[in-house]
Amino acid sequence: MNLIIQDVSKRYSRDVWGLREFSLTLSPGVTGLLGPNGAGKSTLMRILATISKPTGGNVIWNGDDIVRSPDGLRRVLGYLPQDFGIYPNLTPVEFLNYIAAAKGLDSRTARTRIDELLLTVNLDGERNQRLGGFSGGMRQRVGIAQALLNDPQLLIVDEPTAGLDPEERVRFRNLLSDLSGERIVILSTHIVSDVEAVATNIAVIVKGQLVVHAGPEELLATMRGRVWEWVVPSSELVAVRSRFLVSGTLRRTEGVLCRLISPGIPAPGARQVDPSLEDAYLHLVSGARGEGHP
Repeated sequence: MNLIIQDVSKRYSRDVWGLREFSLTLSPGVTGLLGPNGAGKSTLMRILATISKPTGGNVIWNGDDIVRSPDGLRRVLGYLPQDFGIYPNLTPVEFLNYIAAAKGLDSRTARTRIDELLLTVNLDGERNQRLGGFSGGMRQRVGIAQALLNDPQLLIVDEPTAGLDPEERVRFRNLLSDLSGERIVILSTHIVSDVEAVATNIAVIVKGQLVVHAGPEELLATMRGRVWEWVVPSSELVAVRSRFLVSGTLRRTEGVLCRLISPGIPAPGARQVDPSLEDAYLHLVSGARGEGHP
């Protein structure tokens, strides 16, 4: 099982590109697709979900081009878009039965699968309530359930933890980890902690282009010896931000504790600390944008 993205581009107008020659090869496991808002993540997800066609390049699913032959992928695809819509007058059971019929599931299989998934997403107690009365987080959980109805081989989730409370986010992360063994899961987000918790590999996209595709350990290794903590007076914070990429700040009685990225010691008194994936991500994005930090 593999998904090959070959030099995929998406052009919206003469000077507006969603993607530029994006290439990536994926196998079973969780791929975290990280990038700032507007980087092209949702554009790529829509192409992979066969909703949008690329301007150039190819997407190959198990040997078949999904533009020429989309049905093979659609049968084994689960997709949760960033803007997931529901029918407010339906209950979760009615809505999921409707989606199951659209995906070609027989009624007995659908009934069993819906019962399992409502338990999985912690909505069994609300199975007969109208979706119109659900909170944003509850609607998102219905969206997760519909994406899993056909036990997909390729699962694409675009900003899936939006609207979820901390407990629900942990539950969803655990669910993705459990699902990843025998399928390809693509988790598209700008929340580094979601990727850090579950991803077996990470792809960073900036301005529609792939910046890096590597394992979490490899990304952390690139930042070894480059992350520092340094307490500075509040009055100097703006100057520090102009010289260094600051990944975090914390107010202290003696000043501001800055977490920053620098190839060498930024000043006497700064101490080296272990890097995080967020440090690596911010460094990659800053470099790809040409922001000129060391």
